[in-house]
Amino acid sequence: MRQIPTRPSRPRRRTAAALAVGALALGGVVALPASPAAAADTGVPNGDVIANLWQWNWASVAKECTDVLDPAGYGAVQVAPPEESLKQANFYWWDVYQPYSYSLDSRFGSAADFKAMVDACHGAGIEVYTDAVINHTAAQTGTGYAGTTIGNKYDTPDYDPADSDDCTKTISNWSDQHEVQHCELLGLPDLDTAESGVRDKIVGFLNKQIDLGVDGFRVDAAKHIETGDMKAIVGALHKTTSGETPYITQEVYPGTPPALGDYYANGDVLDFTYAAAMKSQFGGGDIANLSSFGSSWGLANEQNANTFVTNHDTERNGYTLSYKDGATATLANVFQLARGYGRPSVYAAWNFGQSDEAPPHNGSGFVTATDCANGWTCLDRDTAVAGMVGWHNAAAGSAVANWQSPASNVIGFGRGNAGFVALNNSSGAHTSTYTTGLADGTYPNVIDGGATSVTVSGGKATLTVPAKSAVAFYDKNYVCTVNCGGGSGGSGGSGTVTASFGAYAATASGSDVYVVGSTAALGSWNPANAVKLSSTDYPIWKKDIAVPTSASLEYKYLKKDSAGNVTWESNANRTLKTASSPVQMNNSWNVANADATDVTFSVNATTAYGTNVYVTGSLPSLGSWNPADAIPLSSAAYPSWGRSAIVPKGTAFAYKYLKKDASGNVTWESGANRTYTTGSGAGYTARDTWK
Repeated sequence: MRQIPTRPSRPRRRTAAALAVGALALGGVVALPASPAAAADTGVPNGDVIANLWQWNWASVAKECTDVLDPAGYGAVQVAPPEESLKQANFYWWDVYQPYSYSLDSRFGSAADFKAMVDACHGAGIEVYTDAVINHTAAQTGTGYAGTTIGNKYDTPDYDPADSDDCTKTISNWSDQHEVQHCELLGLPDLDTAESGVRDKIVGFLNKQIDLGVDGFRVDAAKHIETGDMKAIVGALHKTTSGETPYITQEVYPGTPPALGDYYANGDVLDFTYAAAMKSQFGGGDIANLSSFGSSWGLANEQNANTFVTNHDTERNGYTLSYKDGATATLANVFQLARGYGRPSVYAAWNFGQSDEAPPHNGSGFVTATDCANGWTCLDRDTAVAGMVGWHNAAAGSAVANWQSPASNVIGFGRGNAGFVALNNSSGAHTSTYTTGLADGTYPNVIDGGATSVTVSGGKATLTVPAKSAVAFYDKNYVCTVNCGGGSGGSGGSGTVTASFGAYAATASGSDVYVVGSTAALGSWNPANAVKLSSTDYPIWKKDIAVPTSASLEYKYLKKDSAGNVTWESNANRTLKTASSPVQMNNSWNVANADATDVTFSVNATTAYGTNVYVTGSLPSLGSWNPADAIPLSSAAYPSWGRSAIVPKGTAFAYKYLKKDASGNVTWESGANRTYTTGSGAGYTARDTWK
């Protein structure tokens, strides 16, 4: 019996109502607590902060997403490598960085547990990023957590010896870029990512996760992969289930070739220099030095920095602060969230006595449920850190302002008029009066969960900050409207109104649509500060943005591909006049508002399973004959495929239908180009049958 084809893959939507499956036991896997059903989103705004729940099992991650991360306002969770890995008698944390197979049955739970975790986190509005170990396979032979046995380290279920790089020696000359990227890291077989067949297997593994709902990846050992190979891998990834380009952050340790900046075109990079600066200033320096903190400190490009105070490698080798530094490390995390540079991560793992030991497990290596009172360091739950996530979200886009340092190791600063924080890294309490930039009033102190409050009068507040602690407060109604990202901040929420931007735009895989315009809230015409729109309802891209009231604005849409290349609309600047009521813009790429009309394309076409139908044509809004930019049609009324498109009024154009299979192969319908002419009205329909 013939199966009905799926709808085009790009418009798939994440549903908050999806239910998580109960956890299952696999062979010797300990029966994990069932993951909770996907909870409804709490409605708390989810920002860009990543909770790195390193080597938590899947059921514990799911529960943390619903119970902690969403209510606090985290935006994403980063989890351990999900593939099957080495299992040995003496269990170590680094076993999971030795892949045995691309099966999703691991020491953290079964494939069903993994899917349940992703669904539960999505239901709470939290994106999921996995640790992608794609540079190498396992150095040690033996048996994996799903039962895979390996007798030759170059011969695994996914790869044979021909898939490894020719250089089989362990890297010793770290100044030789070729050796760094083609020889073996710690004896781990280096995959030859220059080979398309190897990249196809890697892409298949990552796309399998994306199709299950994964939203992005932390690429382990990215430094050891040629940047061109990384670009090819990233460029072949599917869109996420919410229609977005997957988030990519890359582990590129600084100091030896290749250069950190070489990887910017492929995504973010982990900013080890940032983490080292946190240790140097909070762990023995003077945090007053941080007044100049920024790119001049040798940090990664702010647009590409994924910052952290510590991670699993650096807390063990002494490069950074760790949980063993107690309140000092917590205070550094408070600063990270307050200062705003790049995209921040908060790390939460477990206590360790010696650096190699594995996370708490059941005796067979399978990780047990996270118990924050017994063996686990749940920094993401810390009252001060969780409170600062909301502070960070409210201050997003506002510049650092009102920097003050009344004493050594004591600082205070604001972010525009959104929020203010004072940090005391000294050994005794400190009292001072600070200029806050906030409107007069009483604000809860988020550092202690609102147990105390702060009174601002005349823009100033007298704060007593305990030793190794902070005081932080913010205006929950504040929206940045001017000088966002530079200057001294802007006006309060009363001067803004919601503008709902909607643009009908077909895009090639890896490209996204942004809006940019004449006000700071729209990026002040700077493409780097343009506002990314959501493709949940692709090919319609949309986002609600707070813009100034009673203003005359101009704006335009642009596209950015995965390499950062920018394509602007070719039509004249669009105009928008705001008053005090919300406004809505319904636009189409390269079509001026006054000249636009709609045409519903409908074609009767049968397809094989996994193949979808598209329309393209001679107009930019129809993709200009580029199959990559063709508009996907809906199969809801199969075998009739249809969708409306926005085109200019009074215009003759040509068009044609095409099919794409799951591998991206394109089949055009036969015969001459079809033609259509619009008039001055609206609501046109083209009814066709595949030729």
